[in-house]
Amino acid sequence: MVNRDLKLPSTLNVFIALGAYSIAILCLYFASRAEGIAEYLIAAVCFSYIGNTIFSLLHESVHRTFHKSAWVNDLFGHFSAAFFPTGFSLQRAFHLGHHRRNRTDLEMFDMYYPSDSKFLKFLQMYTILLGIYWTSAPIAGLAYLFCPWLLRIPLLRSPDPKIQRMSADAMLKGIDNVPAVRARMELLFTLLFQIALALVLGLSFWKWLGCYWAFAINWGSLQYADHAWTKRDIRHGAWNLRVNPIVHWIFLHYHHHKAHHQHPQVSWIHLHKFVDPKEERPSHFQIWLKMWKGPTLTTEANPKELDQQFEASLYQAPSQ
Repeated sequence: MVNRDLKLPSTLNVFIALGAYSIAILCLYFASRAEGIAEYLIAAVCFSYIGNTIFSLLHESVHRTFHKSAWVNDLFGHFSAAFFPTGFSLQRAFHLGHHRRNRTDLEMFDMYYPSDSKFLKFLQMYTILLGIYWTSAPIAGLAYLFCPWLLRIPLLRSPDPKIQRMSADAMLKGIDNVPAVRARMELLFTLLFQIALALVLGLSFWKWLGCYWAFAINWGSLQYADHAWTKRDIRHGAWNLRVNPIVHWIFLHYHHHKAHHQHPQVSWIHLHKFVDPKEERPSHFQIWLKMWKGPTLTTEANPKELDQQFEASLYQAPSQ
């Protein structure tokens, strides 16, 4: 619950979102007109960081902690999702599913059982680190919009435990409860939004891809570093990572990820109040370097199921 002392920073979030959207568009604008590789790289790197600000705001909208008004919360959620790019409803389904599966066998990307395919596990880790994993979001979105049958091909829904533990099947099951028409309308909005950006800014596909690849590498390095080699507990299996204070603010305290998993209804601006200064807090860089060594062998058992009352709270809007 969000009590009186933990009010949502609704107005602040709106200003941050409008500023982040504007900066992201400016980065794409300068990238489209860059005459040299140095200018283009500067624009792409800047975009990679502001893109994570936007993703953090999308994350707030998914948990209904962006704004106290439900329609404002969802409106900005749609725009933040369009920048990613994905659909808002799909992102909510995928992310809340992550809160239910965290550190289970289905999301044990940092370790592998003796019966697992070591090759597939290492491949998964490096697709994350190299930014390739991000492509699953726009590709899945396009597939759901135009060819939904592609998401039901046997390879993705294979009963083989080695395939299932790559988490694709578990993630895709999450969209079964999403209203199909609404989800497709959101994805169509995202597609038109991205096309409009490209046309207005004169952005070629390759320059667009370069900017988003820079973002994907930056995004992927954190999305899984904040869980790697943590306790195998669905609610408590995450790190409160140490990172440069400037980066910490750009990412809207996303590095306080353990605090978020323990208190998903708390706004980003209050997460520091739930960080235990006495607990182990490795640096993001330290975990990121370890990830390059690849997954490690384990025989540790699947964690206990999530408390039903806590799981139910994931789908409730925070009280004000």
